[in-house]
Amino acid sequence: MASLAEVRRDEPEEEVSPMDHPVARPEELRLLEALLFASAEPIDQATLAKRMPDGVDIKQALAQLQAEYAPRGVNLVKVANKWTFRTAGDLSWLMTRESTETRKLSRAAIEVLAIVAYHQPVTRAEIEEIRGVVTSKGTIDVLLETGWIRPRGRRKTPGRPLTFGTTDGFLSQFSLEALGDLPGLEELKGTGLLDSRLPTGFSVPSPSDDATLREDEEPLEPGDTLELLLAPAVEPEAEEPKAETETETEPEAAAEVEATAEAEAEVVGEVEAGEPDAAEPDADEPDADEPDERADDAGDHDGAEKGE
Repeated sequence: MASLAEVRRDEPEEEVSPMDHPVARPEELRLLEALLFASAEPIDQATLAKRMPDGVDIKQALAQLQAEYAPRGVNLVKVANKWTFRTAGDLSWLMTRESTETRKLSRAAIEVLAIVAYHQPVTRAEIEEIRGVVTSKGTIDVLLETGWIRPRGRRKTPGRPLTFGTTDGFLSQFSLEALGDLPGLEELKGTGLLDSRLPTGFSVPSPSDDATLREDEEPLEPGDTLELLLAPAVEPEAEEPKAETETETEPEAAAEVEATAEAEAEVVGEVEAGEPDAAEPDADEPDADEPDERADDAGDHDGAEKGE
């Protein structure tokens, strides 16, 4: 019977896989990891090189570390010539957080919203008449962006102004089943929102959320979109036609310049031919530096006459 030692010798030895003894990771990669993880801001290559031991190829080490982190949830990226760790791009949805921002309406927006709710369909001019002040376009834009009012149609009056009304979003925001549930005159007095001493004939209209256009309204045109109302269309620039006009008139302007130059040259030639040269002295006029010979002759003649 074979001994246990002999049986063990007969068994083939197990092959050692390279994975059982992984290659030692370079120390410079661990150092780079520590520096980049500890830094709150991206680090440039020169700063990293100063922290590394002598003889380390910082460029090659960064490339190796970037390749090592490429399939992971955190990647080594280069931003503005600086290195930092960032969440992988395909996992950015994990970092998205939705939050509801509460925006407080201005007093003017609240007044306009109340007027639209009680007096719809109403135009901007009618809103200003009720409030007694001019309503800025920004106030109406805010209410349009919130989705609480909408353009209903156009009033059949000169200028065809837009008429505004409330939306289902307005009812949902204020927990109303219909516009008829808005408080009336007595309810507003009871809550203290209206003064008990109101002028004679003051009344609160009964609002209606009927989407059917009135007799004095007409449907909106296809181009009357919300984007058009909030942001006016940019007027086309008139620079290109102007440039074409200048290009077309360049030959004519050049011809006019040449003709003017030729005319000036002819006039100068005629003047030079008809007038004496200003540099030559006039024979009839005496020179200022020399004595007048005629004056001397006249003096001699007078002396001769006196002698006689």
